Amino acid sequence: MAFPYLESVVGFMIFMYFVESYLHLRQYRALKLPTLPPTLEGVVSQEKFEKSRAYTIEKSRFQFIHSVWTIVEECCMLLLKILPWIWMKSGDLAVRLGFDPQNEIAQTLAFLVLTTIWSQITELPFALYSTFVIEERHGFNKQTIWLFFKDILTGLLLMVVLAPPIVSAVIIIVQKSGPYLAIYLWGFIVVLGLLMLILYPLVIQPLFNKFTPLPEGSLRKQIEDLAASLKFPLKKLFVVDGSTRSSHSNAYMYGFFKSKRIVLYDTLVQQCTNEDEVVAVIAHELGHWKLNHTTYSFIAGQFLTLLQCVGYTFVRNSKDLFHSFGFTTQPVLIGLQLFQHTLTPLLHVAGFVMNLVSRAFEFQADNFAGELGYALPLRGGLIKLQEENLSAMNTDPWYSTYHYSHPPLVERLAALDKFQKKTE
Repeated sequence: MAFPYLESVVGFMIFMYFVESYLHLRQYRALKLPTLPPTLEGVVSQEKFEKSRAYTIEKSRFQFIHSVWTIVEECCMLLLKILPWIWMKSGDLAVRLGFDPQNEIAQTLAFLVLTTIWSQITELPFALYSTFVIEERHGFNKQTIWLFFKDILTGLLLMVVLAPPIVSAVIIIVQKSGPYLAIYLWGFIVVLGLLMLILYPLVIQPLFNKFTPLPEGSLRKQIEDLAASLKFPLKKLFVVDGSTRSSHSNAYMYGFFKSKRIVLYDTLVQQCTNEDEVVAVIAHELGHWKLNHTTYSFIAGQFLTLLQCVGYTFVRNSKDLFHSFGFTTQPVLIGLQLFQHTLTPLLHVAGFVMNLVSRAFEFQADNFAGELGYALPLRGGLIKLQEENLSAMNTDPWYSTYHYSHPPLVERLAALDKFQKKTE
């Protein structure tokens, strides 16, 4: 008797939908609390709290509606066997364009075109509402409708350029690798990931944002001195025009080996009027580098990818898997997608564990900044970012434990206060 892959996948999807809806309801109740948590009383202004409360409640309602649509759409796609129908139509489209009916690469690319069009159409109303209603209403959106659609078109053009060689390579590797499939496929994914880490900030992201060197001055000197004191190989220090799209703020770093770059959102520089707060945020980010958090996360990610590649070899030729989802043939891309569906329970567990590790890393990076003498300005910077981004002040512990890759503000402040008491 064939294993009921389809029924198991759909059943788990529905189960997780109810679990996550329960957590969402708990979070919604926390967001509606009319008072600040004790840790933030007298720290966050009442005005900011009310704005944050209104923003996060509206986002929570929107998220709930979106999640209902998502689960209904995904279940219908699977149960009504819509994906096999799209695959069949993709073959017809490839033939009409002059390709051989047996050309799997051409049919796969046609399949990606049709599914991408479908996802763009179904997600467009949600994206428009989120950007031009919710974000606009609460003062975050800075995009024009033209820039919004320009970003979508740019993304689609990038897909047109990048998808054919990547898809072709994956299909050829799976078809030709034989018993070494897992190793070759994993090696290709690793090389591709490293290549994208190089190309994304240098080639792709500049298509969407403008990067300019941080002007000479006190802030630049403080960051450069901090980097030098930690022997961080800083080569470039940029400000990115995040304010052209949103007033949300952030900072990050990227690069390999002896060529590292730090990027500050212009909104971060504007919001943190105290330069020490900006430097403290950078000290936190440098803590991730000094403590090898990025390296550990990368290695863990590659290990999980290798396990997935090995697992894929066991179902690559499983007719039961393909037939369960309505496919009469066994195309490579479809096999990879179906395998990912069957891995959903394990991916949820892996994601949860990675979030736990990520939160531990955040506390460690906060302590690192504290050891450099930035505990107080980091505290101020975190509060300022929370206020300006209108992030949730009250959070449900179950919801945050499951979903958050960063600890809630109250937990980070408590940890910083504990650190300061130890050092006094």
